[in-house]
Amino acid sequence: MIDAGTGSALREFVGSARFAQALSMAAIGTALSTHLIRSLIGWPGLLAMLALLIALCAVSLVARWRAVEWYGILPLTILVFVGWCAASVLWSNTTTLSAIRVAYLITFGVIGVYVALMRDTIQIVRAFGGVVRVLLGVSLALEVVSGILLDVPIAFLGIEGDIASLGPIQGIYGSRNMLGFIALIGLLTFIVEWRTKLLNRGRAIGWITVAALTILLTGSPTTWIALAVSLVALAAIYGLRRVDAATRWRWQIALLAASVVALVTVWVLRLRIIELLDARADFDVRLDVWREASRYLALNPLQGWGWVGAWPDAAPYLWLEFATGRQHVSALSAYVDVYFQIGVIGLLLFAALLGVALVRAWLLATGRRSVVYLWPALMLVAITVTSFAESFVLLEGGWMLLVVCAVKSARDMSWRDALAAARVG
Repeated sequence: MIDAGTGSALREFVGSARFAQALSMAAIGTALSTHLIRSLIGWPGLLAMLALLIALCAVSLVARWRAVEWYGILPLTILVFVGWCAASVLWSNTTTLSAIRVAYLITFGVIGVYVALMRDTIQIVRAFGGVVRVLLGVSLALEVVSGILLDVPIAFLGIEGDIASLGPIQGIYGSRNMLGFIALIGLLTFIVEWRTKLLNRGRAIGWITVAALTILLTGSPTTWIALAVSLVALAAIYGLRRVDAATRWRWQIALLAASVVALVTVWVLRLRIIELLDARADFDVRLDVWREASRYLALNPLQGWGWVGAWPDAAPYLWLEFATGRQHVSALSAYVDVYFQIGVIGLLLFAALLGVALVRAWLLATGRRSVVYLWPALMLVAITVTSFAESFVLLEGGWMLLVVCAVKSARDMSWRDALAAARVG
Protein backbone atom coordinates (compact mmCIF):
# COMPACT_ATOMS: atom_id res chain seq x y z
CA MET A 1 0.00 0.00 0.00
CA ILE A 2 1.47 3.36 -1.06
CA ASP A 3 0.94 6.16 1.46
CA ALA A 4 -0.16 9.65 0.47
CA GLY A 5 3.32 11.13 0.72
CA THR A 6 4.88 8.46 -1.44
CA GLY A 7 2.06 8.71 -4.00
CA SER A 8 2.46 12.47 -4.20
CA ALA A 9 6.22 12.15 -4.69
CA LEU A 10 5.68 9.51 -7.38
CA ARG A 11 3.18 11.70 -9.24
CA GLU A 12 5.59 14.62 -9.03
CA PHE A 13 8.40 12.45 -10.42
CA VAL A 14 6.49 11.06 -13.41
CA GLY A 15 5.11 14.51 -14.11
CA SER A 16 8.51 16.17 -14.07
CA ALA A 17 10.32 17.54 -17.09
CA ARG A 18 13.34 15.37 -16.27
CA PHE A 19 11.24 12.20 -16.46
CA ALA A 20 9.76 13.32 -19.80
CA GLN A 21 13.27 14.02 -21.10
CA ALA A 22 14.60 10.61 -20.06
CA LEU A 23 11.54 8.81 -21.42
CA SER A 24 11.76 10.67 -24.73
CA MET A 25 15.39 9.67 -25.20
CA ALA A 26 14.61 6.07 -24.26
CA ALA A 27 11.72 6.03 -26.76
CA ILE A 28 13.83 7.51 -29.55
CA GLY A 29 16.69 5.13 -28.81
CA THR A 30 14.38 2.11 -28.86
CA ALA A 31 12.66 3.16 -32.10
CA LEU A 32 15.99 3.73 -33.87
CA SER A 33 17.63 0.48 -32.72
CA THR A 34 14.93 -2.17 -33.17
CA HIS A 35 17.17 -4.40 -35.31
CA LEU A 36 19.78 -4.52 -32.54
CA ILE A 37 17.15 -5.21 -29.88
CA ARG A 38 15.55 -8.02 -31.90
CA SER A 39 18.98 -9.54 -32.56
CA LEU A 40 19.81 -9.55 -28.85
CA ILE A 41 16.52 -10.46 -27.13
CA GLY A 42 14.16 -11.35 -29.95
CA TRP A 43 10.65 -10.18 -30.79
CA PRO A 44 9.26 -10.91 -27.29
CA GLY A 45 11.87 -8.65 -25.73
CA LEU A 46 11.23 -5.83 -28.20
CA LEU A 47 7.46 -6.05 -27.77
CA ALA A 48 7.85 -6.02 -23.99
CA MET A 49 10.01 -2.89 -24.22
CA LEU A 50 7.45 -1.20 -26.48
CA ALA A 51 4.60 -2.11 -24.12
CA LEU A 52 6.53 -0.64 -21.20
CA LEU A 53 7.31 2.52 -23.17
CA ILE A 54 3.65 3.00 -24.13
CA ALA A 55 2.57 2.50 -20.51
CA LEU A 56 5.14 5.02 -19.26
CA CYS A 57 4.16 7.50 -21.99
CA ALA A 58 0.52 7.19 -20.91
CA VAL A 59 1.41 7.72 -17.25
CA SER A 60 3.57 10.73 -18.14
CA LEU A 61 0.81 12.27 -20.28
CA VAL A 62 -1.73 11.84 -17.48
CA ALA A 63 0.66 13.36 -14.94
CA ARG A 64 1.34 16.36 -17.23
CA TRP A 65 -2.25 16.64 -18.49
CA ARG A 66 -2.66 20.32 -17.71
CA ALA A 67 0.69 21.26 -19.23
CA VAL A 68 -0.17 19.75 -22.62
CA GLU A 69 -1.99 21.77 -25.25
CA TRP A 70 -4.43 19.13 -26.48
CA TYR A 71 -6.09 21.22 -29.18
CA GLY A 72 -5.11 19.98 -32.62
CA ILE A 73 -2.73 17.27 -31.36
CA LEU A 74 -2.53 15.39 -34.63
CA PRO A 75 -2.55 16.66 -38.21
CA LEU A 76 -5.56 15.34 -40.10
CA THR A 77 -3.20 13.88 -42.69
CA ILE A 78 -1.79 11.45 -40.10
CA LEU A 79 -5.21 10.51 -38.79
CA VAL A 80 -6.63 9.84 -42.25
CA PHE A 81 -3.58 7.87 -43.41
CA VAL A 82 -3.51 5.65 -40.32
CA GLY A 83 -7.29 5.30 -40.51
CA TRP A 84 -7.03 4.03 -44.10
CA CYS A 85 -4.30 1.58 -43.06
CA ALA A 86 -6.64 0.31 -40.32
CA ALA A 87 -9.55 0.07 -42.76
CA SER A 88 -7.43 -2.08 -45.10
CA VAL A 89 -7.65 -4.89 -42.53
CA LEU A 90 -11.20 -5.47 -43.82
CA TRP A 91 -10.06 -6.51 -47.32
CA SER A 92 -6.61 -7.88 -46.51
CA ASN A 93 -6.03 -11.55 -47.30
CA THR A 94 -3.96 -11.71 -44.08
CA THR A 95 -6.53 -10.13 -41.77
CA THR A 96 -5.03 -11.05 -38.41
CA LEU A 97 -1.50 -10.17 -39.48
CA SER A 98 -2.67 -6.85 -40.95
CA ALA A 99 -4.44 -5.95 -37.69
CA ILE A 100 -1.27 -6.71 -35.73
CA ARG A 101 0.88 -4.69 -38.13
CA VAL A 102 -1.51 -1.70 -37.97
CA ALA A 103 -1.26 -1.83 -34.16
CA TYR A 104 2.54 -1.93 -34.55
CA LEU A 105 2.41 1.15 -36.80
CA ILE A 106 0.20 2.96 -34.28
CA THR A 107 2.60 2.06 -31.45
CA PHE A 108 5.50 3.90 -33.05
CA GLY A 109 3.13 6.70 -34.04
CA VAL A 110 2.12 7.12 -30.39
CA ILE A 111 5.79 7.27 -29.40
CA GLY A 112 6.32 9.99 -32.00
CA VAL A 113 3.30 11.95 -30.75
CA TYR A 114 4.54 11.70 -27.16
CA VAL A 115 7.98 13.04 -28.07
CA ALA A 116 6.44 15.88 -30.10
CA LEU A 117 4.04 16.85 -27.29
CA MET A 118 6.43 16.60 -24.36
CA ARG A 119 9.49 18.30 -25.83
CA ASP A 120 9.95 21.50 -27.77
CA THR A 121 11.87 21.45 -31.03
CA ILE A 122 15.28 22.31 -29.59
CA GLN A 123 14.91 19.59 -26.95
CA ILE A 124 13.94 17.09 -29.66
CA VAL A 125 17.04 18.04 -31.65
CA ARG A 126 19.18 17.52 -28.57
CA ALA A 127 17.55 14.14 -27.87
CA PHE A 128 17.98 12.86 -31.43
CA GLY A 129 21.56 14.13 -31.49
CA GLY A 130 22.44 12.34 -28.26
CA VAL A 131 20.82 9.07 -29.33
CA VAL A 132 22.35 9.03 -32.82
CA ARG A 133 25.82 9.72 -31.41
CA VAL A 134 25.52 6.58 -29.28
CA LEU A 135 24.16 4.49 -32.17
CA LEU A 136 26.88 5.61 -34.60
CA GLY A 137 29.55 5.08 -31.96
CA VAL A 138 28.37 1.54 -31.21
CA SER A 139 28.06 0.74 -34.93
CA LEU A 140 31.58 1.88 -35.75
CA ALA A 141 33.02 0.18 -32.66
CA LEU A 142 31.45 -3.16 -33.61
CA GLU A 143 32.65 -2.77 -37.21
CA VAL A 144 36.21 -2.22 -35.96
CA VAL A 145 35.97 -5.25 -33.66
CA SER A 146 34.56 -7.40 -36.47
CA GLY A 147 36.66 -6.21 -39.40
CA ILE A 148 39.98 -5.27 -37.80
CA LEU A 149 40.45 -6.79 -34.33
CA LEU A 150 38.80 -10.19 -34.89
CA ASP A 151 38.49 -10.25 -38.68
CA VAL A 152 35.28 -12.30 -38.53
CA PRO A 153 31.67 -11.32 -39.30
CA ILE A 154 29.17 -10.81 -36.50
CA ALA A 155 26.48 -12.86 -38.16
CA PHE A 156 23.60 -12.34 -35.72
CA LEU A 157 23.83 -8.55 -36.22
CA GLY A 158 24.40 -8.77 -39.97
CA ILE A 159 27.87 -7.20 -39.72
CA GLU A 160 30.10 -8.55 -42.50
CA GLY A 161 33.34 -7.05 -41.17
CA ASP A 162 34.40 -5.19 -44.33
CA ILE A 163 35.56 -1.95 -42.70
CA ALA A 164 39.23 -2.82 -43.34
CA SER A 165 38.49 -2.74 -47.07
CA LEU A 166 36.58 0.54 -46.62
CA GLY A 167 33.14 -1.01 -46.61
CA PRO A 168 30.36 -1.43 -47.16
CA ILE A 169 29.54 -1.45 -43.44
CA GLN A 170 26.22 -2.25 -41.81
CA GLY A 171 26.69 -1.35 -38.14
CA ILE A 172 23.93 -2.41 -35.75
CA TYR A 173 21.31 -2.20 -38.54
CA GLY A 174 22.26 -5.20 -40.68
CA SER A 175 21.90 -2.98 -43.76
CA ARG A 176 24.24 -0.42 -45.24
CA ASN A 177 21.32 1.67 -46.49
CA MET A 178 19.69 1.85 -43.06
CA LEU A 179 22.99 2.74 -41.38
CA GLY A 180 23.51 5.40 -44.05
CA PHE A 181 20.04 6.81 -43.33
CA ILE A 182 20.76 7.02 -39.59
CA ALA A 183 24.15 8.64 -40.30
CA LEU A 184 22.43 11.17 -42.56
CA ILE A 185 19.94 12.01 -39.82
CA GLY A 186 22.88 12.39 -37.47
CA LEU A 187 24.89 14.62 -39.80
CA LEU A 188 21.97 17.02 -40.36
CA THR A 189 21.13 17.01 -36.65
CA PHE A 190 24.72 17.75 -35.69
CA ILE A 191 24.76 20.71 -38.09
CA VAL A 192 21.61 22.13 -36.46
CA GLU A 193 23.06 21.48 -32.98
CA TRP A 194 26.18 23.41 -34.00
CA ARG A 195 24.24 26.36 -35.39
CA THR A 196 21.98 26.51 -32.31
CA LYS A 197 25.06 26.27 -30.04
CA LEU A 198 23.93 22.99 -28.47
CA LEU A 199 27.38 21.70 -29.44
CA ASN A 200 30.61 23.68 -29.42
CA ARG A 201 32.49 24.05 -32.69
CA GLY A 202 35.11 21.37 -32.08
CA ARG A 203 32.67 18.70 -30.90
CA ALA A 204 30.21 19.49 -33.68
CA ILE A 205 32.86 19.23 -36.40
CA GLY A 206 34.08 15.98 -34.87
CA TRP A 207 30.65 14.35 -34.95
CA ILE A 208 29.84 15.74 -38.41
CA THR A 209 33.07 14.11 -39.58
CA VAL A 210 32.08 10.81 -37.94
CA ALA A 211 28.65 10.90 -39.61
CA ALA A 212 30.14 11.80 -43.00
CA LEU A 213 32.74 9.02 -42.69
CA THR A 214 29.98 6.55 -41.81
CA ILE A 215 27.99 7.57 -44.89
CA LEU A 216 31.08 7.13 -47.03
CA LEU A 217 31.83 3.68 -45.58
CA THR A 218 28.28 2.44 -46.10
CA GLY A 219 28.70 2.89 -49.84
CA SER A 220 24.97 3.59 -50.09
CA PRO A 221 24.09 5.50 -53.31
CA THR A 222 20.63 6.22 -51.89
CA THR A 223 22.17 8.00 -48.92
CA TRP A 224 24.62 9.92 -51.09
CA ILE A 225 21.78 11.27 -53.22
CA ALA A 226 19.71 12.14 -50.14
CA LEU A 227 22.73 13.88 -48.59
CA ALA A 228 23.32 15.94 -51.75
CA VAL A 229 19.67 17.02 -51.91
CA SER A 230 19.60 17.80 -48.18
CA LEU A 231 22.70 20.01 -48.43
CA VAL A 232 21.20 21.85 -51.41
CA ALA A 233 18.01 22.30 -49.36
CA LEU A 234 20.06 23.61 -46.44
CA ALA A 235 21.77 26.16 -48.69
CA ALA A 236 18.40 27.17 -50.16
CA ILE A 237 16.88 27.66 -46.72
CA TYR A 238 19.77 29.86 -45.61
CA GLY A 239 19.45 31.88 -48.80
CA LEU A 240 15.70 32.35 -48.36
CA ARG A 241 16.15 33.37 -44.72
CA ARG A 242 18.26 36.30 -45.91
CA VAL A 243 15.69 37.48 -48.44
CA ASP A 244 13.32 40.29 -47.52
CA ALA A 245 10.05 38.85 -46.17
CA ALA A 246 7.96 40.89 -48.61
CA THR A 247 9.60 39.28 -51.66
CA ARG A 248 10.34 35.85 -50.22
CA TRP A 249 7.27 34.28 -51.80
CA ARG A 250 8.64 35.10 -55.26
CA TRP A 251 11.88 33.33 -54.44
CA GLN A 252 9.91 30.37 -53.08
CA ILE A 253 8.05 30.07 -56.39
CA ALA A 254 11.30 30.40 -58.34
CA LEU A 255 12.85 27.67 -56.17
CA LEU A 256 9.83 25.42 -56.73
CA ALA A 257 10.13 25.90 -60.49
CA ALA A 258 13.86 25.18 -60.37
CA SER A 259 13.16 22.03 -58.34
CA VAL A 260 10.71 20.79 -60.97
CA VAL A 261 13.25 21.43 -63.71
CA ALA A 262 15.91 19.62 -61.67
CA LEU A 263 13.62 16.61 -61.16
CA VAL A 264 12.89 16.40 -64.89
CA THR A 265 16.60 16.67 -65.67
CA VAL A 266 17.47 13.94 -63.17
CA TRP A 267 14.81 11.70 -64.69
CA VAL A 268 16.13 12.25 -68.22
CA LEU A 269 19.72 11.60 -67.11
CA ARG A 270 18.84 8.86 -64.60
CA LEU A 271 20.83 6.12 -66.36
CA ARG A 272 23.94 8.25 -66.55
CA ILE A 273 23.59 9.23 -62.88
CA ILE A 274 23.19 5.57 -61.89
CA GLU A 275 26.37 4.69 -63.79
CA LEU A 276 28.30 7.54 -62.15
CA LEU A 277 27.21 6.34 -58.70
CA ASP A 278 28.06 2.75 -59.61
CA ALA A 279 24.52 1.86 -58.55
CA ARG A 280 23.48 -0.25 -61.52
CA ALA A 281 23.18 -3.43 -59.42
CA ASP A 282 21.05 -1.72 -56.75
CA PHE A 283 18.85 -0.11 -59.38
CA ASP A 284 18.33 -3.40 -61.23
CA VAL A 285 17.21 -5.09 -58.00
CA ARG A 286 14.69 -2.33 -57.34
CA LEU A 287 13.49 -2.32 -60.92
CA ASP A 288 12.80 -6.06 -60.73
CA VAL A 289 10.76 -5.64 -57.55
CA TRP A 290 8.79 -2.69 -58.90
CA ARG A 291 8.11 -4.45 -62.20
CA GLU A 292 6.73 -7.54 -60.43
CA ALA A 293 4.74 -5.43 -57.97
CA SER A 294 3.10 -3.57 -60.85
CA ARG A 295 1.74 -6.88 -62.18
CA TYR A 296 -0.18 -7.57 -58.98
CA LEU A 297 -1.23 -3.94 -58.51
CA ALA A 298 -3.60 -4.37 -61.45
CA LEU A 299 -5.66 -6.76 -59.31
CA ASN A 300 -6.25 -4.28 -56.47
CA PRO A 301 -5.27 -0.82 -57.75
CA LEU A 302 -7.67 1.25 -55.66
CA GLN A 303 -7.38 -0.26 -52.19
CA GLY A 304 -4.25 -2.45 -52.40
CA TRP A 305 -3.63 -5.79 -50.69
CA GLY A 306 -3.92 -4.58 -47.09
CA TRP A 307 -1.42 -2.99 -44.74
CA VAL A 308 1.39 -5.25 -43.48
CA GLY A 309 4.39 -2.91 -43.12
CA ALA A 310 7.47 -5.11 -43.50
CA TRP A 311 6.75 -7.92 -45.93
CA PRO A 312 5.56 -11.16 -44.29
CA ASP A 313 6.00 -14.72 -45.50
CA ALA A 314 2.57 -14.74 -47.10
CA ALA A 315 0.96 -14.20 -50.49
CA PRO A 316 1.31 -12.06 -52.54
CA TYR A 317 4.71 -11.12 -51.08
CA LEU A 318 6.04 -14.65 -51.43
CA TRP A 319 5.03 -14.53 -55.10
CA LEU A 320 7.11 -11.38 -55.59
CA GLU A 321 10.12 -12.92 -53.88
CA PHE A 322 9.79 -16.05 -56.00
CA ALA A 323 9.51 -14.00 -59.20
CA THR A 324 12.57 -11.85 -58.38
CA GLY A 325 14.62 -14.70 -56.93
CA ARG A 326 15.44 -12.65 -53.81
CA GLN A 327 14.11 -12.33 -50.29
CA HIS A 328 12.75 -8.85 -49.56
CA VAL A 329 11.29 -7.11 -46.52
CA SER A 330 9.91 -4.20 -48.54
CA ALA A 331 9.34 -2.94 -52.07
CA LEU A 332 12.53 -0.86 -51.74
CA SER A 333 10.45 2.29 -52.14
CA ALA A 334 8.03 3.73 -49.62
CA TYR A 335 5.82 5.06 -52.40
CA VAL A 336 5.61 1.69 -54.18
CA ASP A 337 5.07 -0.08 -50.84
CA VAL A 338 2.19 2.21 -49.90
CA TYR A 339 0.68 1.87 -53.38
CA PHE A 340 0.95 -1.93 -53.25
CA GLN A 341 -0.39 -2.32 -49.71
CA ILE A 342 -3.16 0.30 -49.54
CA GLY A 343 -3.68 1.26 -53.17
CA VAL A 344 -3.85 4.54 -55.01
CA ILE A 345 -6.00 6.05 -52.25
CA GLY A 346 -3.33 5.21 -49.68
CA LEU A 347 -0.61 6.59 -51.94
CA LEU A 348 -2.45 9.90 -52.28
CA LEU A 349 -2.97 10.06 -48.51
CA PHE A 350 0.69 9.30 -47.86
CA ALA A 351 1.79 11.93 -50.40
CA ALA A 352 -0.52 14.44 -48.69
CA LEU A 353 0.92 13.58 -45.27
CA LEU A 354 4.50 13.95 -46.45
CA GLY A 355 3.82 16.94 -48.71
CA VAL A 356 1.83 19.00 -46.19
CA ALA A 357 4.39 18.31 -43.44
CA LEU A 358 7.27 19.29 -45.75
CA VAL A 359 5.58 22.51 -46.90
CA ARG A 360 4.81 23.53 -43.32
CA ALA A 361 8.32 22.72 -42.12
CA TRP A 362 9.88 24.51 -45.10
CA LEU A 363 7.86 27.69 -44.52
CA LEU A 364 8.76 27.62 -40.84
CA ALA A 365 12.45 27.09 -41.61
CA THR A 366 12.56 29.97 -44.08
CA GLY A 367 10.28 32.34 -42.14
CA ARG A 368 11.14 31.91 -38.46
CA ARG A 369 14.21 33.48 -36.94
CA SER A 370 15.34 30.53 -34.83
CA VAL A 371 17.75 28.16 -36.56
CA VAL A 372 16.17 25.18 -34.79
CA TYR A 373 13.30 25.23 -37.31
CA LEU A 374 15.76 23.94 -39.91
CA TRP A 375 15.71 20.51 -38.30
CA PRO A 376 12.16 19.33 -39.18
CA ALA A 377 12.55 20.67 -42.72
CA LEU A 378 15.88 18.89 -43.26
CA MET A 379 14.54 15.65 -41.76
CA LEU A 380 11.53 15.71 -44.07
CA VAL A 381 13.68 16.47 -47.14
CA ALA A 382 15.89 13.49 -46.27
CA ILE A 383 12.83 11.27 -45.70
CA THR A 384 11.17 12.36 -48.95
CA VAL A 385 14.24 11.64 -51.07
CA THR A 386 15.18 8.39 -49.32
CA SER A 387 11.61 7.11 -49.69
CA PHE A 388 12.05 6.84 -53.46
CA ALA A 389 14.49 3.95 -52.98
CA GLU A 390 13.81 2.68 -49.44
CA SER A 391 10.79 2.03 -47.21
CA PHE A 392 12.35 3.12 -43.90
CA VAL A 393 9.74 5.84 -43.34
CA LEU A 394 6.95 3.26 -43.08
CA LEU A 395 8.69 1.20 -40.41
CA GLU A 396 9.48 1.71 -36.73
CA GLY A 397 11.99 4.54 -36.21
CA GLY A 398 11.45 6.05 -39.66
CA TRP A 399 7.70 6.32 -39.07
CA MET A 400 8.30 7.72 -35.57
CA LEU A 401 10.59 10.40 -37.03
CA LEU A 402 8.00 11.36 -39.66
CA VAL A 403 5.28 11.66 -37.00
CA VAL A 404 7.51 13.82 -34.78
CA CYS A 405 8.28 16.21 -37.66
CA ALA A 406 4.69 16.30 -38.93
CA VAL A 407 3.21 16.99 -35.48
CA LYS A 408 5.75 19.68 -34.59
CA SER A 409 5.29 21.42 -37.94
CA ALA A 410 1.50 21.27 -37.68
CA ARG A 411 1.48 22.69 -34.15
CA ASP A 412 3.76 25.56 -35.18
CA MET A 413 1.83 26.27 -38.38
CA SER A 414 -1.73 25.01 -38.04
CA TRP A 415 -4.41 25.84 -40.62
CA ARG A 416 -6.96 25.53 -37.78
CA ASP A 417 -5.28 28.40 -35.94
CA ALA A 418 -5.10 30.41 -39.17
CA LEU A 419 -8.85 29.97 -39.76
CA ALA A 420 -9.61 30.85 -36.15
CA ALA A 421 -7.53 34.01 -36.42
CA ALA A 422 -9.28 34.91 -39.68
CA ARG A 423 -12.70 34.52 -38.05
CA VAL A 424 -11.65 36.68 -35.10
CA GLY A 425 -10.23 39.28 -37.49
